[in-house]
Amino acid sequence: MATLSKKIDFAVILSVTKANPNGDPLNGNRPRQNYDGHGEISDVALKRKIRNRLQDMGESIFVQSNDRKSDAFNSLRERADANAELEKLLKSKNVSSEEFANVACREWMDVRSFGQVFAFKADKSTGGGVSVGVRGPVSIHTATSIDPIDITSMQITKSVNSEAGASRGSDTMGMKHRVDSGVYMFYGSINTQLAEKTGFTNEDADKIKQALITLFENDASSARPEGSLEVHKVFWWEHHSKMGQYSTAKVHRSLLVEKLVEEPKAYTDYQFTVLPLEGLKVEQLDGR
Repeated sequence: MATLSKKIDFAVILSVTKANPNGDPLNGNRPRQNYDGHGEISDVALKRKIRNRLQDMGESIFVQSNDRKSDAFNSLRERADANAELEKLLKSKNVSSEEFANVACREWMDVRSFGQVFAFKADKSTGGGVSVGVRGPVSIHTATSIDPIDITSMQITKSVNSEAGASRGSDTMGMKHRVDSGVYMFYGSINTQLAEKTGFTNEDADKIKQALITLFENDASSARPEGSLEVHKVFWWEHHSKMGQYSTAKVHRSLLVEKLVEEPKAYTDYQFTVLPLEGLKVEQLDGR
């Protein structure tokens, strides 16, 4: 399969309704907000969802979440050791960083897409360690709400296991937070020069596109009930060359947002328009 031959830029419009799209563990798991009151979803959280979708598609993923593991490994080191080529390199005294990176990129799609830092200490019984950094071609911005969000907090009672004979009951008090409504946007790009280094292909780009369209499938939880997060539009710009006809910033700025009501709360309260850029077409895809 040929490596990616054309620069790609993209943008995604999504909505949140009575859900916590990305809690901040340093702030009582409240939905993330910037200092202007706009909601945020970190790029790390977005990449986690993309990884999950790629895993659902049958792709081999290196950084798996514990509740979605498709193998029996309990650490990234164990998963790397399970690859015969990487195990041989890890045991050698002089590890070739380039060779290690090439093997990892061939084996795992998230490594050749987003990159990865491999920092494994030397094992006394098996041999040397490794410190290898891989830069991936797919970059994702933090998602930010178009307007400031309102956060609702409620006190809840949750049940936990308690020891037999304990004087206190098993119920305890807690807090639950949610965004009542909000429309978020995030941008991204796929760099062809880095794609050549990791072996990222045109077929891989199509899988990333499909993952964006179906971003919240199989993602339901107590904080994010089924249907509370929805992808509405994916804008996909495919340039005609490796460097692209326009800078990524100019392409992203060509997507304009207009408010249709004074206090917009839903996706239908906005109008999204793409300014034409000569020689560059945009594919507009509906979320699923």
